[in-house]
Amino acid sequence: QGQLVESGGGLAQPGGSLSLSCAASGFTLDYYAIGWYRQAPGKEREGVSFISSSDGSTWYGDSVKGRFTISIDNTKGTVYLQMNSLKPEDTAVYYCAADRHVITVAGPPHEDDITYWGKGSLVTVSS
Repeated sequence: QGQLVESGGGLAQPGGSLSLSCAASGFTLDYYAIGWYRQAPGKEREGVSFISSSDGSTWYGDSVKGRFTISIDNTKGTVYLQMNSLKPEDTAVYYCAADRHVITVAGPPHEDDITYWGKGSLVTVSS
């Protein structure tokens, strides 16, 4: 049974940096859109960033453009999210997610189409 194994996150000060990683276990990342959603307390879950395992195309939510960078190592089946210039409003639980049968990423997958979900990583930005 496939799963996504997340690591990283934690506590950072405003303006600081953190990173997340998400590794595919039990399946290979062929033709997947993989990335992260996040959910802050009292708010709806929102797409953060996704990348295609096929053509490397990427998508970023408006609130993280220019600050977050997503990348993929297909040899390791692992996706990374580098988060810089963190703001308190970035505080949330970040969920790794993978949508199968995707070649090009143009936006966040519909949550109903997600094949695998990670358990979530808490990111807290506070002074």
